[in-house]
Amino acid sequence: MKRICVAVSLLLLAGCTITKEAEVSSVDTTSGLVRLSFNQSMMQTARYDEYTAQGTANKQCQQMGYATAVPYGQPVQTCSLISGTACMNTKITIQYQCRGVAVNQTQSAW
Repeated sequence: MKRICVAVSLLLLAGCTITKEAEVSSVDTTSGLVRLSFNQSMMQTARYDEYTAQGTANKQCQQMGYATAVPYGQPVQTCSLISGTACMNTKITIQYQCRGVAVNQTQSAW
């Protein structure tokens, strides 16, 4: 019986973590900052795939003429839905700094 309780407890804890896809939430072309965000509900541990987020940020930076994106600072957590004194939903924002100059391969050198 004790083993069953431990197994059920582990399954319940494992079920609370979910992988979210961070999406572009804002872009600052002047400073070269790209912000990606995702939501985390109450009683949920959300994480993001760093490889996918890096690819999304790289693509956005390249659209602005930069070569690549570098993670910048720590993730910022903001409560986006409050009920009484409890935070029901948290918005997590990850920042990337665009660096370098993208080379356009389609331009011919004269």
